[in-house]
Amino acid sequence: MKRAQLVGVTIAAVCGLGAFYGVMTLVNRPQKVVREEVKTDVAQVLVARSDIGLGQTTGPDSFRWQDWPRNAVAPGYVQRTERPNAIKDLEGSVARAPMLSGEPVTAAKLVRAGEGGVLAAILPAGMRAISTRIKEETGVGRLILPNDHVDVILTQRRRGRAGGDDFVSDTLFRNVRVLAIGQLIEAKDGKKLAEGNTATLELTPRQTELLALANSMGEISLALRSIADIDTKDQPEKGQDKRGNSIRVLRYGVKSRAYGVN
Repeated sequence: MKRAQLVGVTIAAVCGLGAFYGVMTLVNRPQKVVREEVKTDVAQVLVARSDIGLGQTTGPDSFRWQDWPRNAVAPGYVQRTERPNAIKDLEGSVARAPMLSGEPVTAAKLVRAGEGGVLAAILPAGMRAISTRIKEETGVGRLILPNDHVDVILTQRRRGRAGGDDFVSDTLFRNVRVLAIGQLIEAKDGKKLAEGNTATLELTPRQTELLALANSMGEISLALRSIADIDTKDQPEKGQDKRGNSIRVLRYGVKSRAYGVN
């Protein structure tokens, strides 16, 4: 190989190595990370530190402050700027509704000590709570749990025309919410049977009078409604009663008006 050719090959090799090194340097060069700090307008709201069950009494470790986007703070949320001592102030309150861990706390979900018991706390305004006796055969085999909806049926014995006893039944109320079975006001995990010989129902003031009368007239049975069959149109408005002022019973297969309540 001539000297000129050797010099050319050497120069080409050096240029090739230089180009390869330059490319590898560009490829392996660490990328510059640009960090931008975006300040979010947040507020501190009161949330549940852990799950709080219905009727549970809160303690000093029940709540904590949590940063919350200010534009997502709903009316009723407890904010630290407005109530800095809320954790201490709400200690000893009773939960009117279950709260999950991290769920914002509102005044509507709690009732302060001295403002009523657990049942009074969960009872809607204008409604009344009244208990009725139940047995296993009249309470769906003890499978009715709090917050189920039932129909209330009255069965009574009456003297027949032939001198014998006849039994007549009538549905007094439909789609009634069960507040408690015995002293159980919330179904716990794994609890399949509700122990107790009384069911506490949520009724209007007039309905409570009729149920009190019906308890003295015969036996009360509860018919459990499907969760898919809970229709609010069956429920009277608060403070009203769509079934009138008397209990209607069946006498010899014919509806009759009896035992009116004045």
